[in-house]
Formats: sequence, structure tokens, C-alpha cells
Amino acid sequence: MDWDNLGFGLTPADYMYTMKCSNDYFEKGRLSRYGKIELSPSSGVLNYGQGLFEGMKAYRKEDGQLVLFRPDQNAIRLQTGAERMCMPSPSIDQFIDAVKQTALANKRWVPPPGKGSLYIRPLLVGSGPILGLAPAPEYTFLVFASPVGNYFKEGLAPLNLYVEDEFHRATPGGAGGVKAISNYAPVLKAISRAKNRGFSDVLYLDSVNKKNLEEVSSCNIFILKGNIISTPATSGTILAGITRKSIIEIASDCGFQVEERAIPVDELLEADEVFCTGTAVVVAPVGSITYRGKRIEFKTGAQSVSRELYSTLVGIQTGLIKDNKGWTVEIN
Repeated sequence: MDWDNLGFGLTPADYMYTMKCSNDYFEKGRLSRYGKIELSPSSGVLNYGQGLFEGMKAYRKEDGQLVLFRPDQNAIRLQTGAERMCMPSPSIDQFIDAVKQTALANKRWVPPPGKGSLYIRPLLVGSGPILGLAPAPEYTFLVFASPVGNYFKEGLAPLNLYVEDEFHRATPGGAGGVKAISNYAPVLKAISRAKNRGFSDVLYLDSVNKKNLEEVSSCNIFILKGNIISTPATSGTILAGITRKSIIEIASDCGFQVEERAIPVDELLEADEVFCTGTAVVVAPVGSITYRGKRIEFKTGAQSVSRELYSTLVGIQTGLIKDNKGWTVEIN
């Protein structure tokens, strides 16, 4: 592997994990070589989109030890999503054990310290056959992995976002607050249009008033003004990101006042900094946002708050900073 030039493309690691569920009982899972799976044409996931996924990473510390970051939070979020999508879900212990087994079996694919991470993708899908609109009779929990570098081609360079006011990512009463697979394909058109215009990604507004910030296609958004860091409240249309939750706590520890609230798009005009957070993007600075033809620029660079938060978070994740919060879990 050319560890110095890892992007966020798929390089399947050797092994994947599979666990079946019927009658709300998850049987013992097993590891197998990464490969194709058999799925009924009438499965719930293919016909009705009954599925969820998670995203997490394994890191290699300087001493070679492999660690996960807050895997219990991913397990809890999957359970919350499963309840919304009428699906059974693995217990927290089953989830973490599956992720650990997958990471350990693919340890040769975990990049050296500072070169990237092993991205781990748990999936829960309605694999049983169903014709009428109803929950599937059987479910499959899968975990696969791929070594990755930076999510955006810009790397750590500032992003240029486009505010989308025609398409919406989620609506009140929908499933925008859980990590349903059906939330992501609908944003592809908006992303494609933005990228064709030279933007990095899309920032969505609320679908009711079309004036409040919600989130970027696959990550949460924060704005900084003075000593106050604000992020949209997770009120059912916004995914409760685990990186988001961690950054809120780190920023509070650093002395910032953190607010979770409705943020009108007009507040971007007064913001000092804007940044995105997510498992894939980590903490990504935003250099500019374009809204209705007006381009607004923000502070970025080595002295920025977003870079400080990024360094602290990555330091904890990779063992360079002592984890006093119990967020990291060693894989033995």
C-alpha cells in the first residue's frame, strides 16, 4: 500500500463479519473472506430500503496498539435507528465484539500512525423476503473495512460549500435523525450539481422555513463567533454525530461556550469560522460558503480554532494525547 497517498476510496480489507437474525434472535456471527453476499430479490432492503449503516475507524498508535473510538456510541445509534426502522438490532456487546473481530482480522490494513485509519462499516439490513410493505422476516448484520485517508480531495485544505435551497436532506417526522441508508441517495443530485460548479459539498437548510442551517451531505456543521461555538440542534432531522458530540465536549473543555440551537443562514455573514465534523471528515475547515450568489469567506489555517479542535480530537483518537474520558477502546 502507498500509505502516503490514501484517499477515501474502497480498498476492501481481507475479512468481513456476518451475523444473521430471525425471530429477534441474533445467532453467533462469523468472519469470512470479503466477498459477495447472497440476497433475495424480494428482500426488505432491496424493495423498501429497510437498512441502516454506521461509520467508525480503527487507529494504530505509535506502539502498534490498535484502538477504536467510542464504539459504544455507534452501537447505541444503530439501536436508535433500528427502532425507528422497525428492525431488531445487536446488543452493544455484540456490536463492539463484531467490530473488534473485524479490525483484528484486518490488522495488516490499518495504516501506520499518522497515515490514515481503517474505516469500518457496520450494516444492518432487512435481508428476508417480503412482498407487501412490512418489516422483513430476517435481518443480516454485516461489518467490512477499508483503509482510508482524507474524505475530501482537498485534504486539510478549506472546503467551499454551496447552500442548497431547492433540495432538502430531511423533513420533520422523517428519518433524517437516524443513519438510514435511504437518507443518502436523495442528496446525490444536489452534490453532483454543486461539484460541477466547483464546490466541495452542499449545506442544507431546514425544509419548513428554508432559513435555518441543518447539515452538510455527510457531516455536521459548526459556526464560531467570538467565544461562542454553535451547531444546529438535533431535533429529528439532523444526525446526532459522534464526532459532533465529542467536539462539543472538547470545545467546552477548552473554554468555549457551546450552543445547540436553530441557526439562521444569515448568521454566516457574521461568523469568524465555520467547520464540519464527522467520522469520515473528522474536523474539516470551511473556507467559504456561497448562498444565493454571495460568497462568504471564513478564517482558516494553523491558528484557527477548528485546527486546534482537530488536533485535540485526533490526538486522543491516536493516543498522542492521554484519553481522560475513556473514549478509546483497545483491540486485543
